[in-house]
Amino acid sequence: MAEAERDLQGWDPADRIILALDRGDAEQALALAAAVPDLRWVKVGLELFTAAGPAVVRELRRRGLRVFLDLKFHDIPTTMAGACRSAARLGAELITVHACAGGEALAAAQAAAVEGAAAEGLSAPTLLAVTVLTSWDAARFRQELAIPTPLDDHAAALAALAAAAGLTGAVCSPQEVARLRAAHPRPFTLVTPGIRPAGSEAADQKRVMTPAQALAAGASHLVIGRPISAAADPAAAFAACCAELG
Repeated sequence: MAEAERDLQGWDPADRIILALDRGDAEQALALAAAVPDLRWVKVGLELFTAAGPAVVRELRRRGLRVFLDLKFHDIPTTMAGACRSAARLGAELITVHACAGGEALAAAQAAAVEGAAAEGLSAPTLLAVTVLTSWDAARFRQELAIPTPLDDHAAALAALAAAAGLTGAVCSPQEVARLRAAHPRPFTLVTPGIRPAGSEAADQKRVMTPAQALAAGASHLVIGRPISAAADPAAAFAACCAELG
């Protein structure tokens, strides 16, 4: 039995899907979450958090939802540590940091997140190291960033750096997930944005897969936004994604 099939035993597909609440308004975001009764996980990103702040995270948790706080912290070690400590105290269970901040900053962020959660009596969150954003394609990545290393090699190197610093998860495109899973067996968490159900538009995502393809490649969680949030019936769209996984 394939690894992804073994890992699915006893799992509800709804546990694997993270709905991106890409809204600039708390009321709209909360309404979208409420419109999907079987939802378990939500992603709060930069747009929503900048507009609504920590209060929206607290309200989502009050409603029983698990929160992926996707703010992609990238700064000097002390600042990253402080940010991750605060995020953990909010109860976010997944928190993103940029792997390219370096090993010292990643280790400081990890230690601070554990400390922040413990201060609130919460379980330690999983810090996810962002490798290469899914909006990059290989040619533009090389030309604009002047990084000669192939994109997939660069993503693998950043994931390895994060693991060496003590992190237990990473964010990568679906196209790199099989390689990263081979290098970092479960329970290492791999979260993949750039998920597009069959027939959906890629929009600004460049390196995409369907939900079933990404899960089969070794993803732990799938971030899905517009295919659900922009649907006429978000609950039905969510159910269709779950059916594809189940």
